[in-house]
Amino acid sequence: MKRLLWVVSKIIACVLCSGTIAFGQAAVPFITISPDSRANGMGEVGTGLADNIYATHWNVGGLAFQMPETTKQLNRKVGLAYAKWLPQFNADLFYAHAAYGQYVPSLEGTINVNFMLMNLGEFKRTDFSGKVLNTFRSFEFALGFGYGTLIADDIGAGFQLKYIQSNLGAPVNAQGSGTGDGIGRSVAFDLGMLWRPSNLDLFGWDIGDKFGLGFNLANIGPKVTYLNVSDPLPTTLRLGTSLKVLEDEFNELTLAVDIAKLLVRRDSLVNDPIPKSFITAWEVGGIESSFGMEYWYEKVVALRAGYFTEPASVGNRRFFTFGTGIRYDVFNMDFSFIIPTEENHPLGNTMRFSLIGNIP
Repeated sequence: MKRLLWVVSKIIACVLCSGTIAFGQAAVPFITISPDSRANGMGEVGTGLADNIYATHWNVGGLAFQMPETTKQLNRKVGLAYAKWLPQFNADLFYAHAAYGQYVPSLEGTINVNFMLMNLGEFKRTDFSGKVLNTFRSFEFALGFGYGTLIADDIGAGFQLKYIQSNLGAPVNAQGSGTGDGIGRSVAFDLGMLWRPSNLDLFGWDIGDKFGLGFNLANIGPKVTYLNVSDPLPTTLRLGTSLKVLEDEFNELTLAVDIAKLLVRRDSLVNDPIPKSFITAWEVGGIESSFGMEYWYEKVVALRAGYFTEPASVGNRRFFTFGTGIRYDVFNMDFSFIIPTEENHPLGNTMRFSLIGNIP
């Protein structure tokens, strides 16, 4: 029964995150869910942008450019995100994220502390006869610390360390009725770089301060072990670019493109460790592609749209995304939703909300 409970919980966890990563290839897929509703509304792009507090998800190198106008300012920010997961199932499932960022003059860079939680709902623990022994809640969480600094005038670099815990089985309680076998733990780190040139000429078009090119390698770490089974972390390589194609007194239009590759090689016969999987993963699966745009009117109201696609060999997910945003005083509020290209998609009708606040 312990084994069955773990398998069922594992399947549910992967299905919950089915809009993020291919099923069955990696553990804790919740850490690949973006908390940034702005990027969600743009088709899941952000590696070449990474210009807000959620940069630790898309490209931790973007933290390097989040500095105040003067070194005397701290440039403190907070971020909150929430999404009710799989709303059509009427289950008690949700995703939440909180972050705090601040420029530190003595470090000549920006630090970021973030916490993400995936609540998987309530489960019943039974004996071999089917009698209910107790109930428990399954959840997964990750705590991250990131830092980014400029290593050249136009190049930012950063890293992030993460502690990850997945509670899928019944925990041991005061009465000793739980097993604790469905709890897995791991640590991981991310590396990222972002090039944002201040002066760049493209065939006579000055795109200085309008162009970004980013690289991010996320979730590098040891496997997560449940019972006697070990699953790799969803180590992912991302490349992305962004370009502001229009900017005047009232209007701004930005285009962005991301591609991503899951660096995991795992099936019924093979479960390659890192760094071997960095090479063998290219023998299987495919590459995710994302395209998005963002339009701002008077830097107050934003409209966003995008498209996400991947090959059939890694999940065959395809969906459109739409979103909106508003700036009011010291707050940025963003909203996004997904329109799948297929009926009864698990993430259909999923709405995401995020908030960024600037602390004086």
